Amino acid sequence: MSAGTQKAAQAALAAEHAAVYGYGVVGGRVADGRRAEATAAYHAHRARRDALVRTVRDLGGEPVAAEAAYALPFAVPDPTAAVRLAALLEDRVAYVYSDLVRAAGGPLRREAADALREAAVRAVRWRGSGVPFPGLAERAADGTGATTKTNTKAGSGAIRETGLPNGTGATH
Repeated sequence: MSAGTQKAAQAALAAEHAAVYGYGVVGGRVADGRRAEATAAYHAHRARRDALVRTVRDLGGEPVAAEAAYALPFAVPDPTAAVRLAALLEDRVAYVYSDLVRAAGGPLRREAADALREAAVRAVRWRGSGVPFPGLAERAADGTGATTKTNTKAGSGAIRETGLPNGTGATH
């Protein structure tokens, strides 16, 4: 397989590491009625992460390690914010899996497409509505008019970046 396939697999692995971390936050804040859903998503992302570790190794790469912590895109003080974070996590995962679908072939492409579909379905469940083309960068995600830009750089420590100022004059 190509270097592009390995790079896309590494980005998907990095996204899964971040999703596992993020669902730890979601699970701690989500309402009791949605806790089972958060737990199921957490386990699904752990399973995908573990499979991607093997995939990256099979492609001849050294799997990117999880960060000790990830910067959250916003504070998560309550169940409403936890649901919003869960939807954003799924959007990010769908985005990187769309890259892997483009880069891979054969069984890996099918696995990536399955993962993209699963993330899109979970995002709809969390958000209550879908997006026309899950995984495409051109979508606007948060209603502020800023276009979502997913950080796929391995080891970045950020779950999501936006084109919004961070208060210091820089954007994140």
